[in-house]
Amino acid sequence: MRGTAEILLVLSAALLAAGPSAARRPPPLRDPVLVRIGMICRWDRACMQDQQSAMEAALHYVDRKSPPARRIRACNRNAARGADRTDWVGFYNCIRNRRIGR
Repeated sequence: MRGTAEILLVLSAALLAAGPSAARRPPPLRDPVLVRIGMICRWDRACMQDQQSAMEAALHYVDRKSPPARRIRACNRNAARGADRTDWVGFYNCIRNRRIGR
């Protein structure tokens, strides 16, 4: 019985240490981009953070540099992971590569 009480104490301490926002954070079901990223990453938080930061960086790069349309099309094909899913890390690496789309 004592082992169970210790486990509950450790779990409750871990939840308190995570902060109030982690315990009350709703799932990202209303954001279709996060749902697609979550499906690619199988809901692994580190992978999702990598994908989100790569998405933001890629969109910022495309907005700032305006690469040719043929490079964007080639990178979209390269980064496609099924219907409506994109590997943003792959897209970011591709869009910055000047040899793609020639």
